Order: sequence, then structure tokens, then C-alpha cells
Amino acid sequence: MAPKKRPQAEMSFFEHLDELRIRLIYIAIAILVATIGCYPFIDEILAFLTRPAGDLELIYTTPAEAFMSQIRLSFISGVVVATPFLVYQVLAFILPGLHRSEKKSLFMMVFSMVLLFALGLSFGYFVVFPYALLFFLGFAREGLTALFSINNYISFTFSFLIAFGFVFQAPLIFWFLGYLGLVSSEFLKKNAKYALLILAIISAIITPPDIFSQIMMLIPLLILYQIGILLVRLTEKKRARGDAKQQ
Repeated sequence: MAPKKRPQAEMSFFEHLDELRIRLIYIAIAILVATIGCYPFIDEILAFLTRPAGDLELIYTTPAEAFMSQIRLSFISGVVVATPFLVYQVLAFILPGLHRSEKKSLFMMVFSMVLLFALGLSFGYFVVFPYALLFFLGFAREGLTALFSINNYISFTFSFLIAFGFVFQAPLIFWFLGYLGLVSSEFLKKNAKYALLILAIISAIITPPDIFSQIMMLIPLLILYQIGILLVRLTEKKRARGDAKQQ
């Protein structure tokens, strides 16, 4: 399902634009089809998202809110379902213009990004999110009832989980900075205490203001920081071997 094209080196600028246009059309069609396919399962998807909240009942405050929220949730689910196809289209557009070693590096980076993002989502959903909801629901008392609208709940849930997905990209960020020579493993090790302070602030920002949730966020951040140091060290060793071969 890819546009027919000449070898990358022979393609003109406008031919590249035409190929990009075709692939964007494929992506839009894939998302549309996936969105339509997800809509019949909207109840199951919503039940999955509200499972950490226990018996919480959602409400809607405007006539169209429930319907539009379901459409929105179907679209988000469709994007998730279509992600493998989206990644394929992006790689199919970029890879032909790269050397073999560059293709391997790009493939590994994309695979690592998707894997770490999925791990971040899973950690956020199964470990931290239930305690975050428990914390916020703890403010309910006589005369103060917790009523979450479906639109606000969906927004809060996805922003919360996506934050974890992006945070789990930290090792790749360190690797990229190390690849560019902007940081070294020695620098990261030497400034670990400052990193601990920064990570504690980050965990306090993206989690509810209770100490348990913040600790649950800080622990994986520290582990990811150490993984980042390891990746930078491996990059340094690879660069050193390359320099030795050139001499």
C-alpha cells in the first residue's frame, strides 16, 4: 500500500512532495477507518478508561457533550489502533533516502520510542493513575459530591497517561544528546544529584500532590536516568571505536 516511485536519489523535490501527499492521504484514510471501527466498541473502551475509578459514574452537562465525547474517544482510539500503519508510512517515506547504517539506527530508535511510550502508558494506567483518582476522589464529603463530566474525564485521563508516555522517552533523549556530543556519561553521573532534584520537581508537577504518587513517578524516572547514562556510554564507546579505525 505504498505509492509507486523511482529510486529516492532520482526523485525531484516535487516528486517527494507528491509522495508525501499520497502517504498523508493513506494516513488520513487509515485513521478514519480505525475511528469508525472503534465506535461500536466505545462502551468497552470507556469502561477500560474508567476501571481505575471503580464505580464512578460520569455525567454530561450539555446536550451534545456525551455524543461529541464518544466521537472524540473513538478518534483517539482510532489513532492508537492505526499507529503501526502510521509508523510504517513515515518509515517508508524516510528510509529510502538513508544509508544502511542510518536505516538500522532509525528503525531501532522508532522501535524504542514506541516501546518506551507503551511502557509509560502502561505504568501510568496500572500503577499511578488509580492512586491519582483515589487522591482526587478523597476530597468528596457531605455536601461536596464528585461528579466528573465525560469530556473532562477523557481529557484528564489522556493528558495524564500521555505525560507518562513522553517522560519514558528520557533515555532516548539522553542517547540523542550523547550522539550529538552535547552530553557525556561522565557529566550525567557527576550531576546526578542535580538530576535527582529536577526529576523530583517533574514528578511533583505531572502527578497529584500526594507523596505516594510522586514517589511512584520518581522511581521510574531515576531508573530511566540510569538507562540514559548507559546508552550515552555505549554511544561513546561506539564513537571511540570508529575514531580508532580511522586512525
